[in-house]
Amino acid sequence: MARTKEFDPDAVLQSALELFWRRGYEATSMRDLVEHLGIGRASIYATFGSKHELYLKALDRYVENRDPLLLAELSQPGPALPAVREVVRRYAMEAASPEARLNGCFITNTAAELAPHDPAAARRVEISWEHLETLLHSALVRAQALGELPEGRDPRALARMLLVLLQGVRIVGKASNDPARVRDAAEQALALLD
Repeated sequence: MARTKEFDPDAVLQSALELFWRRGYEATSMRDLVEHLGIGRASIYATFGSKHELYLKALDRYVENRDPLLLAELSQPGPALPAVREVVRRYAMEAASPEARLNGCFITNTAAELAPHDPAAARRVEISWEHLETLLHSALVRAQALGELPEGRDPRALARMLLVLLQGVRIVGKASNDPARVRDAAEQALALLD
């Protein structure tokens, strides 16, 4: 008879996500995972696979939890440009918060730590960025159709600029003691939408 798991895999995955997010991939050992998750190494391997597979599953979970919020914010009915502005300002505010300085953004952290040499991680980062860019682009196209964004502006190029800004805001926010840095950069970028 097969043994039943004595732990909740969903809760363990969430706990692994939090540890990887805080410490990064390389700085998190299997021993750290065993201690933090409260389950044995064999259980981790049997349920999630290798440390790398667990990391990727945690990254997928992070994206699953974050993306619906962005979709809801950027696709709400009514004027589109205020929603874009709110998302950019929220990213800047989050990046300057004490918690963000500790953890940063899991996608941005993965882009910096693993994406240059890990194709599976790079693919997930790229998919996340493409999704954010698409959401921003759609909102900016709507804004242009509603007359909120001047006709001469390129919604695709603006969406890409905002994507790069938002990722930069995450990195600078994590490393800087000056919250005005990210707020000022966000406001200057938003001025380009006028």
